[in-house]
Amino acid sequence: MRRLLASFVLLAVGCSASTGDDTGQDEANVDAAKACLPALECAAPAMPQTQTRSWRHWIETPTLVTTDPVSGRPSAPNHRGRDLFVNPGARQTILAHFAYGITDTFLEDEDVDIFVQRDCASGWESLGTATTTKGSSPHAAVEGVTDNGGRVMFEIPEARRLGPGRHRVRLVVQGDGSSTDLFIDVVPPKTPIFVSDVDGTLTSSENIEYAALLVGVTAATHSGAPEALRALAAKGYRPMYLTARPEWLVGRTREFLDAHGFPPGIIHTTNWELGPVGNGGAAEFKTNELAMLAGKGLVPTYGFGNKPTDSEAYAGIPTVQNRIFYQIDGDFTGRRIETYDELVPQFTRVAAVCQK
Repeated sequence: MRRLLASFVLLAVGCSASTGDDTGQDEANVDAAKACLPALECAAPAMPQTQTRSWRHWIETPTLVTTDPVSGRPSAPNHRGRDLFVNPGARQTILAHFAYGITDTFLEDEDVDIFVQRDCASGWESLGTATTTKGSSPHAAVEGVTDNGGRVMFEIPEARRLGPGRHRVRLVVQGDGSSTDLFIDVVPPKTPIFVSDVDGTLTSSENIEYAALLVGVTAATHSGAPEALRALAAKGYRPMYLTARPEWLVGRTREFLDAHGFPPGIIHTTNWELGPVGNGGAAEFKTNELAMLAGKGLVPTYGFGNKPTDSEAYAGIPTVQNRIFYQIDGDFTGRRIETYDELVPQFTRVAAVCQK
């Protein structure tokens, strides 16, 4: 049993000051001759036609999914899918985690139906059924995700792989019809992207999400932040939101981005139950994530953060002025901004990186 309430620890603080006051454009990833990939907007059709079936473990599982074993209160699903950038022709693995209740108890050895909305434009297409993993016999790690039970790690057959563009995947638990979505962006190497931290960078303060979660509201954002990132996305840059939040906050992160009108993109949290411990853990997580991206030929042109750990992780972004830090304190290398409003007119003038 995982005690999620115990994870309401304060995120590490840190901060500092350094260089740069102008946004430069990294031409290495800009190729205006390229056609834009399919639009990022991805409205979901109605739920796929499914039929609930009996649980594989028809005695233990019904209790797990209806009653939290610690509080005794009704359980609610807290499933989460993991978004991915994938290169054309590469292996495509659908990754998701299934859990219930405030204790985040994993759903192990139960069946999940998998559907895809190709190009975010079609109806649902069935890809098959997977069985959630057991912690006692874990699957090998995939895309940096370690199997600790309750996971789906489903490789799409080669003949049915997804083509270039953005795709929505929905996974539906056979036993109760609960579900979660994820997104796969199939993009070639050198596709222009930007990366942004979330807490403190996009939310109104570093730890506001935990307070907002307790009272059931959406965290506030900074003035101009959605408009600035939308301006970049409109030029053809594909967003990635890279946050050291624990994995069980994926759904809340999607809700925050949607509620404030941020451009849709790939979301990656840590896979740890409590998130990283200390500044070093956050920097290591983000550095490793960006190294995996680089292995796919994807180097962010812009990076947004608010702490020295973000500066450390963004060391590979080629143009120093494109490492942009909101009201940062402490040691950093990049550009400090006081408000996102100053970026909006600059980003609207940035050259497009693809043709409509």
